[in-house]
Amino acid sequence: MNARRDSILREMGLGPIWRLRGAPGDEADAFDPANEQAPPDTSVEEAPAVVAPVVDAQVRPREQPLRAESPAPAPQPARERSPAVNADAVGGMGWDELTQEILACKACRLCEQRRQAVPGVGDRQADWLFVGEGPGAEEDARGEPFVGKAGQLLDAMMSAIGIKRGDNVYIANTVKCRPPANRTPEVEELAACFPYLARQIALIRPRLIVALGRPAAQSLLNTDIRIASARGKCFDYDGIPVVVTYHPAYLLRNPMDKAKAWEDLCFARREMARLAGGEN
Repeated sequence: MNARRDSILREMGLGPIWRLRGAPGDEADAFDPANEQAPPDTSVEEAPAVVAPVVDAQVRPREQPLRAESPAPAPQPARERSPAVNADAVGGMGWDELTQEILACKACRLCEQRRQAVPGVGDRQADWLFVGEGPGAEEDARGEPFVGKAGQLLDAMMSAIGIKRGDNVYIANTVKCRPPANRTPEVEELAACFPYLARQIALIRPRLIVALGRPAAQSLLNTDIRIASARGKCFDYDGIPVVVTYHPAYLLRNPMDKAKAWEDLCFARREMARLAGGEN
């Protein structure tokens, strides 16, 4: 067991530490989730089944996070909506143009109450892509995905399998604006925003995508998904393997499922090792 990883997880109140079952030299039980207190969470939870309409899988984006020290912009008054996102136009954009397009987007009603859009963050040539549902309050204020309690848990989860935010990892959401009261994005909102996510994936070309929660999985796979039945399987998005697991916000409210999420991450790590020829 990596002492540094243990220290990181203990500092975040996530001990006993998750441990990999069945790995030579590193065998142990998954950490006991009973000791984890679920703090209030501002992220969007796992949602009822929603299926986004099929969108050209050749479109995809990336972001430039705002500096944390910059003052958060004030909430904007209701914005007049613009026409739907042009998937063909988005499909030809590079990172800078795409980021500006996301920040200025008014294609659905989520733009009306946001402080700012949240494009994504991380390594733009990453092997790992984690896709969540949508920004929460802290993400809306800071312009970066997964920076609240759920983000801290996600960082700990990644650290436990030897990866970290920004280092061969990119993090994005299915919708780029915070849904009011952190509700689940509606079908039209998921469909409106999907060309941006698709363009991000096309630009990154990750080796593996980890879908965090049902809305992310359903948007990527364009089908109804239940996490319990999807776990332990590899799906496909435009030739890229997709592993499905629980959203960190859900795990904060349901800590007994953290052991299952750990198993999913171990499965993802094994799949990445296979894709990388045993290098991971």
